Amino acid sequence: MFRRPLEFLNSLPAHGDLVEIRLGPLRAWVVCHPQLVHEMLRDTRTFDKGGPLYERLRALMGDGVVTCPHADHRRQRRLLQPAFRPSHVAGRTDAMGEEAESVCRTWRAGQRIDVAAAMMTLTTGAVSRVLFSDSLGAARTAEMRDCLAAVVRGLFVRTVVPVDALFRVPTPANRRYRDAVARLHALVDTAVAERRAGGARDDLLGTLLAAADDGEQAVTDQEVHDQLVSLLLTGSESPSLCLSSAFGLLAQHPEAERRLHAEVDEVLAGRTRPTADDLPRLVHTRAVVHETLRHSPPGWLFTRSTTRDVEFGGRRLHRGATVLYSPYLLHHRPASFPEPERFLPERWMAGRDADEPYGAMIPFSAGSRKCLGDTFAMAQTTVALATIARRWRLRRPPGPVAPVRPAVTLGPRSLPMICEPRTRELVEAEAGTGSLARRAARGSGTPASRKAG
Repeated sequence: MFRRPLEFLNSLPAHGDLVEIRLGPLRAWVVCHPQLVHEMLRDTRTFDKGGPLYERLRALMGDGVVTCPHADHRRQRRLLQPAFRPSHVAGRTDAMGEEAESVCRTWRAGQRIDVAAAMMTLTTGAVSRVLFSDSLGAARTAEMRDCLAAVVRGLFVRTVVPVDALFRVPTPANRRYRDAVARLHALVDTAVAERRAGGARDDLLGTLLAAADDGEQAVTDQEVHDQLVSLLLTGSESPSLCLSSAFGLLAQHPEAERRLHAEVDEVLAGRTRPTADDLPRLVHTRAVVHETLRHSPPGWLFTRSTTRDVEFGGRRLHRGATVLYSPYLLHHRPASFPEPERFLPERWMAGRDADEPYGAMIPFSAGSRKCLGDTFAMAQTTVALATIARRWRLRRPPGPVAPVRPAVTLGPRSLPMICEPRTRELVEAEAGTGSLARRAARGSGTPASRKAG
């Protein structure tokens, strides 16, 4: 589980639909069949958020909407839901595109960049605007991004090795984790204090503070803090990994990349980023995102804890039992997805319903605790993918590709790639020489809009 977790998970269905394993000194059960997973996720009273993962996450996030127990989830979700409704998400499409443009505008032809770091910058900036408007500033947003990256690196080992004594030893890794957690909490506290002193704004922090001041919704200052930390962590890490994985996979599958570029060029028609009206027309772009979420789901392993004795999957589980399910395992189930290791965006081009009853495709979970920000995440990744693909083709440098090592999330932590401009005119315009390029093109009789690949 610790050394080769993906191979280990994929081996379990051969042993049954519900398989007993050991996590250190603890017993746990892994659910291997999609119907059983949906049965569990729809019974949130019996299978509540719990187990090693959520015990560690609660120490970090408190009792925000991601980690809170069943009894308090509905109230919290109702408070936060308006910020993630489709109509509200559509209004943030321009901001998503601006964040993507700000990241890739500085790239240059032949430059070697770390795509994983760039995507984390992009998504941290986007979710910070939803939570804090633009009140953090560039320096604090960058510090927050570094803290989040360090926290995620340290969480997985704390999940699969549930022995607290190991993490109290003052090793360099343990110190880095504790320092990053402390800095993250301090940054959030500073942002809240500044907002209280500076007045209301139309963002999620403003909504939370208004609810806390109202006195009728039982929103405490601690809950405001916990919600912000929860949404920062989940809203930046998972979308950034999805985008990084998408660019890595596209570089290995040129036909899927060619279709993406053709669609982006047709839909944007010379514009540099999509609008909300363009999203329904970016069919292949969205299929690339769906297939990336199937092939390399950022949220790849989750735990639940039983609140009572229950008969489940032919077993008698006692109260307090740890139950695991893995979107990665379900997404690589040959009975649901033939040739599961292949990256095939066309799986999603025929109108296949990702939310079909008992479907194996659950990148955002299912049931009443399905991810609050699923619509936001899909829009953000689609807009970012189209905006960057409009300008650049990203190539892997020569040499072996390091395998992805899962942490609390799944995806590349570092992804060096080389920038290759797709249109000479666009890149020259970014560098301030666009008018000269257009005059030269007219003089040579070559259309300035000709594609370079």
